Amino acid sequence: MKNIQNLMKQAQQMQAKMAQAQEELGHITVEGESGGGMVTVVASCRGEIKSLKIDPSLIDPKEAEMLEDLVVAAINDARTKADARAAEEMAKVTSGLNLPGGLGLPF
Repeated sequence: MKNIQNLMKQAQQMQAKMAQAQEELGHITVEGESGGGMVTVVASCRGEIKSLKIDPSLIDPKEAEMLEDLVVAAINDARTKADARAAEEMAKVTSGLNLPGGLGLPF
């Protein structure tokens, strides 16, 4: 019975740590870029786009499609970096727990 109580206590502590980590992910930002840094996107590790910067030399109505592609590439780069950083942060919370894979946890 004591083992079950300890397990429940650990689960509650883990839940609190996971909630705190999720909150912190909203404050961690990453920067994605494309076009050699001519388009940059800053995003939170929760996927929220914080800012977008476009080099003025790219703003040409005749090149709108290229600019659109660069913006999409920069957003995708930021998202990839955000996912990797989020996984790192969540791994800190779960280190040493020996959780089996495939649990569908948010990291």
